[in-house]
Amino acid sequence: MATTSDNDDEEINPFTMLQLNAANHNKSPTPIQHQTYHLTSITSTVVIRQLPSQGLSFQLWPAATTFVNLLDTYQPSNTDSFSSVISTVKNRSPHAPLRILEIGSGTGVVGIVASAILGADVTVTDLPHVLENMKFNAEVNSSVVGTRGGEVHVAGLSWGKVEEMEVIGRDFDLIIGSDVVYHDNLYEPLIQTLKYLLLGDNNNNKINNINGDGHEKVFLMAHLRRWKKEAGFFKKAKKWFRVDLVHEDGPSDVSRTGVVVYRFARKDAVFR
Repeated sequence: MATTSDNDDEEINPFTMLQLNAANHNKSPTPIQHQTYHLTSITSTVVIRQLPSQGLSFQLWPAATTFVNLLDTYQPSNTDSFSSVISTVKNRSPHAPLRILEIGSGTGVVGIVASAILGADVTVTDLPHVLENMKFNAEVNSSVVGTRGGEVHVAGLSWGKVEEMEVIGRDFDLIIGSDVVYHDNLYEPLIQTLKYLLLGDNNNNKINNINGDGHEKVFLMAHLRRWKKEAGFFKKAKKWFRVDLVHEDGPSDVSRTGVVVYRFARKDAVFR
């Protein structure tokens, strides 16, 4: 997602600002919009409802589209870095559905597509006021998701809130997110949430950093850089995590920078 920048920030994504300006200055509520994703890998479609007049969390953003495309082109035989992460996680429990947690899900599109394509048990999360639209999208696409044995659950999760994180738990094979780095006041709550999920940390100490089955926990994050201040998030994150680039889109007609996908894990994690 995106928000307006500080005056001294360089705006890198004019397309996003056009959307924001329209939302801010158009006095008439934007009508409901529907986006259809044609998933060639499973010969099916996912339809997502957007409610732009209700805020940023109700809209689709470029990083989510990149994540969806990467999922749709995933094959176990692929050797690219993104596919390798998915295959590694899947191979740990080849006969059981993947357990995936999506944070900052917004419309829920990435989690829904992940469930549909990977046959995964996915929990999509966001703030309470966003959940109704996510539930709508999950229900509308339930038949597509269920065809391959997937399932989508909707839950509230406010970043940095220990009691809410404990309700969600850590029993997941993979954590995902897209366009979750935007408001700088959310950098620290997001990092605290990732510490809890990846390091088993409720406070400020590293106490556990692998899955219960002995495997590394990872967070895949799709991100489109918009402002210079976002470097502050990555500086903070790298104090706690190993952060690796696993995919990068090229520039497009609407942005001089492409979407990138990072893998977060404990600092001393080793990947083959």
